[in-house]
Amino acid sequence: MAEGLRERKKRQTRQHISDVATRLFVEHGFVTVTIAEVAEAADVSVNTVYNYFPAKEDLFLDRSKGVVDRLSRWVRGRRAGESAAGAVLRELREAVEGCSPTVGLFDGYADFMKVINEADTLRSRLWAIQQESLLDLVATMRAETGAAEGDVLPDLVAGQLAWMHGTVMGWIGTEMVKRRKPAEVSRQTLDLIDEMEELLGEKVLTYAVRDA
Repeated sequence: MAEGLRERKKRQTRQHISDVATRLFVEHGFVTVTIAEVAEAADVSVNTVYNYFPAKEDLFLDRSKGVVDRLSRWVRGRRAGESAAGAVLRELREAVEGCSPTVGLFDGYADFMKVINEADTLRSRLWAIQQESLLDLVATMRAETGAAEGDVLPDLVAGQLAWMHGTVMGWIGTEMVKRRKPAEVSRQTLDLIDEMEELLGEKVLTYAVRDA
């Protein structure tokens, strides 16, 4: 269904507020900047900001929904003959090799991570997002495999895939904070993914293979 004018304006307003807030947080720090200052800089009311972003943390981590269901989307989109782990490994490699901003491989990521590292509430929110992602993946694994109640294997495999994704994201964040070139970090991250794949057991690598 095509996006209507009202929906488009709301999306554009939301993105504008988020962009302005991110710029202010990067320049002055998350704790220092107030919602009132964001509203003034974005030329909207404080109530408008809260209408789009219930909490201050949402202004900075505004794309969290796409992160929460990322692993589930990859698993649901696995190819014929491909396992859940195979799909996650493939998607990670493609994102890393292509220096995708979705995995933090862009020049401004160091500034983004600096804001998070300096704010306890953002680090807490990031941890909560990671937990949401794991729970979402567990539900997806159960739905995709038709696992019986009490079967812990979907939970265990989901934990391994979440560990792999979290390790990659953590590694990239650590290296990008050093203001290294995305292409350099990309090459080393691909090696890291290879190492992690070797650590995964056969049961994980062959779990939830999609029928040909």
